[in-house]
Amino acid sequence: MKIDTQTYQARRERLMQSLPANSVVIIRTGEMATRNNDCEYEFRPHSSFFYLTGFPEPSAYAIIRGKGEMTLITLPKDPEREQWDGFRFGTEGAINQFGAKEAAPLEELENIAIAALDGAEQIVYLFNDDALREKIAGWRDSIAARVRMGAVAPTTFTDLLPLVSEMRLRKDAEEIAIMEAAAQITVAAHKQAMRSVRPGMNEYQLEAELNYIFMKSGARQPAYNNIVASGSNACVLHYIKNDEVIEDGDLVLIDAGAELGCYAADITRTFPANGKFSKPQAALYQLVLDAYHAGMKELNVGTPYEACHNAAVRTLTEGLVAHGLLTGDVDQLIESKAYRAFYMHNTGHWLGLDVHDCGAYKVNGESRLLEEGMVLTIEPGLYVSADDESVDAKWRGIGIRIEDDVLIRADGPYVLTHGLPKEVVEIEALMAESR
Repeated sequence: MKIDTQTYQARRERLMQSLPANSVVIIRTGEMATRNNDCEYEFRPHSSFFYLTGFPEPSAYAIIRGKGEMTLITLPKDPEREQWDGFRFGTEGAINQFGAKEAAPLEELENIAIAALDGAEQIVYLFNDDALREKIAGWRDSIAARVRMGAVAPTTFTDLLPLVSEMRLRKDAEEIAIMEAAAQITVAAHKQAMRSVRPGMNEYQLEAELNYIFMKSGARQPAYNNIVASGSNACVLHYIKNDEVIEDGDLVLIDAGAELGCYAADITRTFPANGKFSKPQAALYQLVLDAYHAGMKELNVGTPYEACHNAAVRTLTEGLVAHGLLTGDVDQLIESKAYRAFYMHNTGHWLGLDVHDCGAYKVNGESRLLEEGMVLTIEPGLYVSADDESVDAKWRGIGIRIEDDVLIRADGPYVLTHGLPKEVVEIEALMAESR
């Protein structure tokens, strides 16, 4: 699936319309990263660069001016290097296939950048890009050194991040289609894991089932490191070792999502290794599921973002009291954040080109209101440490999280990750099919 070149052009036009006249935007895609010695990771473009250009190659720069006209500075065509490293689009491809008005090889970057910035009133770039900031400072100094020759150095610098973050926060139809495709690949992978798990397997063997479905379905890599956590490992929020034996009676928590066209999916499911929840496992699982449903009711246009989290927290706290893991008044326990002993993260995050996507959660100090086109996760959980002697032994070592990807629509929330069981009976039924 691919986004049309005109969509990228429209994004650049919209960006420039938000800036004062005579502004210049500069952004770079990043470099190849070394894994070890002379071996490199597969390149993945910077998300905001890709959002504005669609250009997938490393070492590229985009200079955007006027009404969104783009100059791409790229690695040049080089038959010898392409023999070793693979195809390059080069300057001709940058113009013909990516909508650049002009293009030039990387060796001309400095001259082109200085010419573009001479006389500009404002330079807009990502302030967190240290390498680019150093280059821009050098280019500006070169312009300032020629003031007697009529050069005019820019005096205003603006961070691109909040501008492009707001744009990326609201997904268009093409983005949503890709994200739903990534979500459904991920659904298939989680189903495969549920069907394949057996006590005695290693966690990484189960992870292999995920990666098999991802790649088979066209998602060359996961959107983030897969979490395959059995037993008390599920209480480690970002557990990625995935190298322990799955025991009979364990719950298995899998947090994994495919990346497709640079867009992320993000799903978590928790299920019994032997296909049947124990009574304590089912009780806490149902509590997390109730919190999921309570939060989902708040995912509507015009509702504050934090309402979903607040609803989930109240449901979880009430349940923790009912099951004896907490004692006291529910309101006071929420106010004191006592629940954080068992639930220490938020109930979701923005999702898009990054799994923890950009975009402010508050506007003018207040929780922002949800809008049509926003995509976020909903992911309540409970984590009872195996060493927690303050609770009954039957609860210890249980870690549970349930997560889906949700599109905010005018007619109510739409779960992009539809079709993956969440209810206890549904999970057990799916797992029974392969036993």
